[in-house]
Amino acid sequence: MSRIPYIGRENFTEAQQRLFENITGGKRGKGRPLETFLTPEGGLRGPFNALLYSPAIGDATQRLGEVVRFESSLSPRLRELAILTVVAYWNAQYAWSSHRKIARREGLDEHLIESLEKGVRPHFENPTEALIYNFAREVIDKQRVSDRVYNEAVALLGEAGVVDLVILLGYYTMVSMILTVFEVPVPTGESSP
Repeated sequence: MSRIPYIGRENFTEAQQRLFENITGGKRGKGRPLETFLTPEGGLRGPFNALLYSPAIGDATQRLGEVVRFESSLSPRLRELAILTVVAYWNAQYAWSSHRKIARREGLDEHLIESLEKGVRPHFENPTEALIYNFAREVIDKQRVSDRVYNEAVALLGEAGVVDLVILLGYYTMVSMILTVFEVPVPTGESSP
């Protein structure tokens, strides 16, 4: 059970109802049944329940997440590698559980995923994936990026790609904080990493 009580749809304010509709009706809801967004208690899964407590900020947050996830210049595979690197660091189990599945679907190597889950530096066959990991770890571990890694990132991704990567890392750090502070559990029936 989450530290923060679930807000059931029957108790939504108008602002919370709009936020709910924006989350479930946006790009992350495309092709997904409404039930996949709901807990057995009828609340919103993942970080979204907490966002209902502050609907104006929550809506801006969910919109940023939608853009970061679905409109970024990063390929889905690189995006998921960066996400898993951040959420593994934060031990954000709900995000790990969700994005591990997405990473597999996007073709991220299973040994790489397992290494991230164990907190071990993966062995990379792909130099671009190694760069994404190195960039993310420098941000996490040193709160800055060396000139060498930065210049490699610009050469591979372009400046816009580096901006997209930094924003993605920041966004999933925020999501990880929401999930860990409010102790959001993994969905029922799924195992914790």
